[in-house]
Amino acid sequence: MIEMGIELELGVLLVLLLVGSEVFAPFEVETPAWRKIFKWSVVIGLTLALYRPIGHWAAAVPVGLSTLGLVFHFVWCKKNGIHPLRATPRRRYYQLRDWNWHE
Repeated sequence: MIEMGIELELGVLLVLLLVGSEVFAPFEVETPAWRKIFKWSVVIGLTLALYRPIGHWAAAVPVGLSTLGLVFHFVWCKKNGIHPLRATPRRRYYQLRDWNWHE
């Protein structure tokens, strides 16, 4: 049997980053790049730092954080009348995020 090292955690991070950033791109249009980079740096750093002490359980960190974020996202969208995948109505979404609406 082949023993897997940190590849599992890196794969989980890669999948979450690719899928998450693509699916939720409409919700991050006006978010500054530094904020998105910081968020992912924290998640990646925490996951990799936990790999040595807890092994592959470290992969549960990004999965768990993503799950919590997804639940919060859907609840927040429903509460505010925003479509959870399309960020529509767009004007209302911009208003809720306190972003400037420009047509």
